[in-house]
Amino acid sequence: MIEIVDADRCIACDRCIEVCPTRVFDRGPDGVPVIARHDSCQTCFQCEAYCPADALFVAPLATRAPAGSVFRDVTQLAAAGLLGGYRRELGWGQGRTLGARTAVGPPFPD
Repeated sequence: MIEIVDADRCIACDRCIEVCPTRVFDRGPDGVPVIARHDSCQTCFQCEAYCPADALFVAPLATRAPAGSVFRDVTQLAAAGLLGGYRRELGWGQGRTLGARTAVGPPFPD
């Protein structure tokens, strides 16, 4: 479930708003998305995957993390390298690795 929108990292690009299939976010008055419909989050990770600034964190939980959880602490998540972690696992963004198309060698014959 979506837990963090880090306003300090956010570049107000609206990608999370655009890709969310359940319209969890609204655009805040300062341009930073706000979690408006928390219970609508389906933990699909699309917002985190498409965030170019690694400003979002989706916890691998079906319900909201309890108060005091590391999943709700942006400082601890950043220190642990978890902000943008899903993007890295996909091979997107900084430190990305080769995708399947280029990692296996020469192209397939026509």
